[in-house]
Amino acid sequence: MNHSRTLKVGIVGLGRLGRRHAENLMSRVAGAELVAACSPLPAELEWARDALQVPHLYADYQALLAHDGLDAVFLVTPTSLHPQQIIQALQAGKHVFCEKPLSLDLEDCRLVSAEAARHPQLKVMIGFVRRFDASYQDAYEKIQQGAIGAPFMVYSQTCDQHDPDGFFVKFAATSGGIFLDCSVHDIDLARWLLGNPRPVRVYASGTRAIHQDLQQFQDVDNGVAICEFDNGKLATFYASRTMAHGHDTMTEITGTAGRLTVGSNPRKNRLEIADAHGVRNECVPSFFERFEDAFLTEVSTFVDAIRRQRKLVLTLDDATEATRIGIALRESLLSKQPVLL
Repeated sequence: MNHSRTLKVGIVGLGRLGRRHAENLMSRVAGAELVAACSPLPAELEWARDALQVPHLYADYQALLAHDGLDAVFLVTPTSLHPQQIIQALQAGKHVFCEKPLSLDLEDCRLVSAEAARHPQLKVMIGFVRRFDASYQDAYEKIQQGAIGAPFMVYSQTCDQHDPDGFFVKFAATSGGIFLDCSVHDIDLARWLLGNPRPVRVYASGTRAIHQDLQQFQDVDNGVAICEFDNGKLATFYASRTMAHGHDTMTEITGTAGRLTVGSNPRKNRLEIADAHGVRNECVPSFFERFEDAFLTEVSTFVDAIRRQRKLVLTLDDATEATRIGIALRESLLSKQPVLL
């Protein structure tokens, strides 16, 4: 591919996260041009037309894939659609960026990997955005430099601000449960930061602290899990939908010679407030604000890998392994028993 040629991109799905990706692609990503958008929802297409002036709008995914000159697609669609949509895009000769998780089904993950292997000239990346956050990248580089000796344990949490409306409850039937929906990021981080060890056993438990409606979906609003890896490495995950103070993503990596912590205070900015209630700071309200720069870096990395024919460090095998561990965590949550991998 000509390195100077602008990549023509189409986006599929324009919900909360899809709009963020579309805005980045339209004006903030060098070497990419958002030329088309696809959604079955007229309101989403109207937004793409009115807010971003996207020139070509499609209600049908196959019609988008047939768009003349399209190089890549961004899939920000329900997880159940990911495997087939990725496969269709690869068969149409398109590079693919797809939001996490790759799938809720392990066999579907393998089918995607098999199809990608038939198209080695095409890039496929799943959106594990935290790998592209500057602080997490700094932690990873320090680990590689031996700053904390040999890392052997990770604690990582994804805790969303409490939403009284419980918007996620209506998605619970298809989300795969709290561990696949929330903790899959932490699972990927733990594998990455610990050097991709092999998981051997998991145990998970949880509770419905506020959102009792989740019972019909056999899901919880707070969950804790332990993953044991080979060579004695460990990871603990905490996922929550009920934080009062804001979105709280935090990761702690312990090594034989020290410890690194990312995000111990999920502060909104550097402002501190001192008054009759004490000294405090405001917190970021959602993962959008916390990882705004990382979402941009993630997309830029994907586009640059295509234009310069660079190898992607984040692989489909990584995404498959995160799904495999996440599925085992849900199995353990439901069975109340450890699960061997």
